[in-house]
Amino acid sequence: MRFDDNKIEEIKNRVDIVELASEYLTLKKAGRNFIGLCPFHQEKTPSFTVNRDKQIFYCFGCGEGGNAITFLMKIADKTFPEAIKILAEKTGVVLPPMLSGKEVRQKNSLKENIVNLNLKAAQHFSRNLYSPAGKIARDYLQNRSISEDTVKQFRLGFAPDTWSSLTDYIESSGSPLKLAEQAGLVISGKEDSYYDRFRGRLIFPIENIFGEIVAFGGRILDKGEPKYLNSPESPVYIKGRNLYGLNKTKEEIRKKGFALIVEGYFDLISLFNAGVNNVVATLGTALTREHLELLRRYTVDVVALFDPDEAGKKALDRSLELFLGMRMRARALILPEKYDPDDYIKKYGKNKLDELIANAPAISDYYIDNVLGSGRTFEDKREMTKTAMEFINKIDDRIEKNLFIKRIAEKLGINEELFKKELYKKGIQVKSKTTGDKQNVKVQINPLELNLIRLLIEYPQKTIQVENEKILDYFLQPELKDLGEKLVETYKLLGFVDINVLLTTDEQLPLREKIFKLMMEAPPDDALLEKNFNDNIRRVKEKWYKDQHRQLKFKLAQAQENGNEELSRELLYEKEKILTQEKELH
Repeated sequence: MRFDDNKIEEIKNRVDIVELASEYLTLKKAGRNFIGLCPFHQEKTPSFTVNRDKQIFYCFGCGEGGNAITFLMKIADKTFPEAIKILAEKTGVVLPPMLSGKEVRQKNSLKENIVNLNLKAAQHFSRNLYSPAGKIARDYLQNRSISEDTVKQFRLGFAPDTWSSLTDYIESSGSPLKLAEQAGLVISGKEDSYYDRFRGRLIFPIENIFGEIVAFGGRILDKGEPKYLNSPESPVYIKGRNLYGLNKTKEEIRKKGFALIVEGYFDLISLFNAGVNNVVATLGTALTREHLELLRRYTVDVVALFDPDEAGKKALDRSLELFLGMRMRARALILPEKYDPDDYIKKYGKNKLDELIANAPAISDYYIDNVLGSGRTFEDKREMTKTAMEFINKIDDRIEKNLFIKRIAEKLGINEELFKKELYKKGIQVKSKTTGDKQNVKVQINPLELNLIRLLIEYPQKTIQVENEKILDYFLQPELKDLGEKLVETYKLLGFVDINVLLTTDEQLPLREKIFKLMMEAPPDDALLEKNFNDNIRRVKEKWYKDQHRQLKFKLAQAQENGNEELSRELLYEKEKILTQEKELH
């Protein structure tokens, strides 16, 4: 079960990997390549490299690499068919339906079905908003000064205060209610019945980075609890891995060079409505590592908005640890008491908020100056030292840790070296934790065989020729022969190859890096592919024959020395046979 090879090649020819990767991270031109911070691991110095000529990427830090298709699969957690469909839509390639062995349409995956059902639900909620029953929601939005354009951009909707508005719609549309339950849209009741999860609420569709609706949030419009209700997690939605609004604000974040992080849906919508378009929301949950991994594709500079109360201070404490761990530059924005972003932007306007953002202190400075305390008495300073030590132990980066120690020592008015000694006594390592230097294993690679492997990865359709002509039998290096066989079998089975799946162990990392370096450095082969490919095969065979002659010469000398005439005759016959075969190369 696979797509037509010609269609896959058409997509690969039309897609621009630089433009595709730029949707997820910031790239800068560097000679023939483009570089940026790797989205697959933490780093301060860019090692993620994209080559437009070859339409490939490789990270020299973590070893991830591939083409546009595998990039989309990795960064968006998509299957191969899903990635192909997305890229086909982007490039205007019309795909025939995927056929099974029985030539029937392949059933949509559960994820696709849920996303499609969510879209239907969003359309239903939107129609409800503009119905007579939706007046309560329209009045609410008008009172909050939310423009019609913002309502439409965020696809806001309304769920009436009834038990089966959405349930009846889904059932009448022919979609199974069991699927709606898996999507979190309905809840199962007694005797195989279902009822709506969202009732009497303003609805906020939650989109992923592609603009697919993966979940919903709902705000109560009358009396009732909870004030905000969210979809449960589902096969397409994990709360801690999604940032509300990012799909609509990522370009402005890239343009402004930083992201403003707020907590809730309405915080974001109110700011966006007022012209603050580089903002994301954490869907009412605490900031997570996954949130920052998603955000750092677009920027490493953030301004995080915290409440001035005790809960806000605890959130800041947790967030600072995350920001330092992800090596992001974060500033803390604390609004005046009793103001949330919506209240503040309405009363003071965008320019005043911009001033607050511009003057926001580094989050580490705010933590030291405001969270640790003033340290006026001996007891205060002792408590500050204890709290600071606990926090310092969480910082892995040596430079960040030493800067933090310096600031704490200044704040406490104690000698920095004395403070470091005290940390050491408590078992806190001031130097960064290391696992020891990695051994540089020098891998001796046959360059001709390596280049043929490189060509098979770039032009996997050539694996058919390699298999038919038994070219891999001429490989002298077992590791490369084994890889070649895997490439052939993988392409036959799946219709594509991913070198990162075939070479997964740490021991194989040097080989993987050599292959990608060769792919980055080698000029495009398209125009002369057939000539270069056949020349490469001929040279691989020549090297194999040369090795066969060497082995036969050694064996023949041993047989003659031992007086073994029968073996000598067999070896001479084999030598003649090989010479005849070798002549066919020229």
